[in-house]
Amino acid sequence: MNFIVRTLIKLGILRNDLEYHLLRASMVIIFLFFGYQKWFEYEAQALLPYISHGPLIFWMYAAFGVRGATYFLGIAEWLFGTLLFAGYWNKKLGILGALGSCFTFIATTTIIPFMPGGWAASAGGFPAMTEKDAFLMKDLVLLAVSIYLLRQDVIRASLFKETASELCTAIRQDRSPTGLAAGVPSHASMATGAHKE
Repeated sequence: MNFIVRTLIKLGILRNDLEYHLLRASMVIIFLFFGYQKWFEYEAQALLPYISHGPLIFWMYAAFGVRGATYFLGIAEWLFGTLLFAGYWNKKLGILGALGSCFTFIATTTIIPFMPGGWAASAGGFPAMTEKDAFLMKDLVLLAVSIYLLRQDVIRASLFKETASELCTAIRQDRSPTGLAAGVPSHASMATGAHKE
């Protein structure tokens, strides 16, 4: 076991933010492919039982029609994927993408209890799933990943804000007439050794 641990460490499993970047990349890829499917008739037909029984998304058929609803979902998925991708550089955009991703998978996981034929009657019903509910179960993991990315981007955005604020404070102090503020020595006094501890 120690050999496996050492090998994984050498391969970079402990590299900073490895899981964060991999999870973000996987979500971008998922949204890219899921969004692409929505432009075709086969997917519009396949989604009929899911959308029509989704407590948070059933209204889309009345609002947009069958094809319009899938187009709407495809655009939303590409938008969220793009925002998540932009989150590599801009954490505020990443937060928007993660929020959209969270809502996406909350909407899909809430379909599970309402899916007709989702539980196999021949096996006694719940918890014996049919492929309909099994297809949706993956969204529990995707929701967890979305929440993780949201948390990470909020932390990183707030840390960036705090760091930027501290930097601005340091610059303002350095530009004061004496270069001193709240006991902070100026660069000049430090360089000449005038400041004593």
